[in-house]
Amino acid sequence: MALLPIRIFGDPVLRERARQVTDFDDQLRQLAESMLETMRAAEGLGLAGNQVGVLKRLFTWELPDEERHGALVNPEVVETSEDVQHGDEGCLSFPGLFFPTERPLRVRMAARDVFGDELTLEGEGTLARIMLHELDHLNGILFIDHLARHDRKEAMRRINAGELEEEAAARPAYVGHPA
Repeated sequence: MALLPIRIFGDPVLRERARQVTDFDDQLRQLAESMLETMRAAEGLGLAGNQVGVLKRLFTWELPDEERHGALVNPEVVETSEDVQHGDEGCLSFPGLFFPTERPLRVRMAARDVFGDELTLEGEGTLARIMLHELDHLNGILFIDHLARHDRKEAMRRINAGELEEEAAARPAYVGHPA
């Protein structure tokens, strides 16, 4: 498998809507494996196709403490809880930025696996946050879009001050950033 370059805020692909996957072939499975490997190398918990410049409705996720991981293809929300969770959220496309973000506490998604088989995944807490964050990416929505006005203003101040570039430069070159 290969490590893929992670796109950083400002790259227009992050604002594009990914397209439905119709071919469940070896190429898709290799992409999913490369995305998992890239996500782990960057110490992330989720990675969407847009973030590696691939406009396919695919995201990978992992809960390392529970030794659970996977890839969801063509995911759709079936149900979310009315109960919400508050917590800091970050993003591999916004290295070094973490801000309080409200998300539903629970979610159930219908999707396909990399072989095209239907599946349902239910997430609570961290997994729900990951699933909804990555689905947002596939729809061209970024976590900063969910921030309170004052937090979004601070995030943009830090981005404009070049803090993302500094954090990205600190990443290993094999995840697509200058060494």
